[in-house]
Amino acid sequence: MAHAAEPEQLSTPKILGGALAMIRRFSPKPNSAYLDIGAGHGQLIALVQKEFSVQPRVCDYTTELLRLPGIKVDVADLNHEPLPYADATFDLVTCTEVIEHLEHYRFTLREIYRVLKPGGILVVTTPNILNLKSRVRFLCYGFYNLFGPLHFMESALHSTGGHINPVSYFYLAHSLTDAGFTGILSAVDKHQRTSWAWVVPLWLPIKIGAWFAHRREVDKCKTVDASNEVFVQHMNSLDILLGRTIILGCRK
Repeated sequence: MAHAAEPEQLSTPKILGGALAMIRRFSPKPNSAYLDIGAGHGQLIALVQKEFSVQPRVCDYTTELLRLPGIKVDVADLNHEPLPYADATFDLVTCTEVIEHLEHYRFTLREIYRVLKPGGILVVTTPNILNLKSRVRFLCYGFYNLFGPLHFMESALHSTGGHINPVSYFYLAHSLTDAGFTGILSAVDKHQRTSWAWVVPLWLPIKIGAWFAHRREVDKCKTVDASNEVFVQHMNSLDILLGRTIILGCRK
């Protein structure tokens, strides 16, 4: 399974803390069967265990990273394999800084839906390519923040060199809804100072441009309706414009 960079490089305390805060919002039941996909060294599991009664398992591309004793690691390459679990196995699944490494992340989200029990919780995080720092970088360079040029045939798939799939807030919410999830909530891990620097010169142009583009999508293209309006409008919210990492939570 393609996996995020090791936790000391990318899975910072703020991302893990944001994921934990999202889990709190859904209040998992006691003694939940818990799966962490791409757990790395297991920092998120340790945080979840301190606060909730869970029975954790790990799905990762290797058994060599996990540093928590007594937890089983099931090895799978999610670019080529489904999750190695029966239907309706888990009450809680977390997937932090993983989907940007996957060729077919929508398939993996459908697999997560399959292995969750009815009412089960998913928390997923990925780099926010829509913050102002990333938007300006894309305008100037053609690459989103944390999604730079890749080495051909020699990318470090398990680090930022393996960020092959930039997924924006809207398309992540869309893929979760398509998979069957409901009650989608969003948050970010922190507001970036660099993005704040672009708020003053870009806030008004973005709002004006977005208004005209939105009216065209509604009136002419008919792409915006009651099912997606709230997600489209959220694309230019302050959280999305400033946040470093997107955190979404939802239920099966």
